[in-house]
Amino acid sequence: MNILSILIGLVTLVLGLVAFVPFLGWMNWLVIPIGIVGAAIGAVSTAKSGRNLNLVLIVIFAIRLSLGGGIF
Repeated sequence: MNILSILIGLVTLVLGLVAFVPFLGWMNWLVIPIGIVGAAIGAVSTAKSGRNLNLVLIVIFAIRLSLGGGIF
């Protein structure tokens, strides 16, 4: 389960990096729920690295979303 959580975190990271481009901030509305799913899967695992990766990504992309006003 931890490996699956890490893989979801890596997909979230790649999509989130695309969302850092100006005028693509709306993609964070798609990226954050993917990270939440990854964190939930990581919470089931005994290892914590996948869960922590997804939680950090959720926080970073939520901050980016709030700085862009929710759209940009």
